[in-house]
Amino acid sequence: MDDRPELASADPLRLFDRWFNEASTTELNDPNAAALATASADGEPTVRMVLVKMVGENRFCFFSNEESRKGSQLLQNPRAALCFHWKALRRQVRVEGGVVSLPVAEVAAYYHTRSRSSQISAAISEQSRTLSSRAELEEKVRLFASAHPGEIPLPKFWRGYCIEPLRIEFWIDGAHRLHDRFLFTRDGGAWSQTRLYP
Repeated sequence: MDDRPELASADPLRLFDRWFNEASTTELNDPNAAALATASADGEPTVRMVLVKMVGENRFCFFSNEESRKGSQLLQNPRAALCFHWKALRRQVRVEGGVVSLPVAEVAAYYHTRSRSSQISAAISEQSRTLSSRAELEEKVRLFASAHPGEIPLPKFWRGYCIEPLRIEFWIDGAHRLHDRFLFTRDGGAWSQTRLYP
């Protein structure tokens, strides 16, 4: 790809895998952390950090409470964008596309790989809604844990979401702000690639 051998690939998903593997050795914390942008039906945007789980062919899946603000927005407007920023590598990857839900069986399989405390946290959290105090939160955790000494049941509101990418951009920091940006766009099953100005 031009004069950038580290970008040589006709398949952005394979290229993402390669970059992610490199980031896994250079980033101190959570190389799968990304900023997730969603918007309401009338276009009001919000953004937050999520941990992206690269499961399935499309790679860009995350899990959340469907009753949260992000879940509500994805129900109204099932499109999203992600931005990975790997500071040590001085690279970014941006992903945009439609969002689909994972089957319940896959959601449950992932949910039960989490630590018991993380499962409890997900089960008791009324995510994005008003909380009166930290003490109330900790009491809910205590009561739920006591009531469920064995396996934690999958909460009915817990969902897995996958972005089906239509655009994937790879960004490499350049001297004097002359960054290298390469955009892959998908039309049907085929990807095309172009170089962008910084």
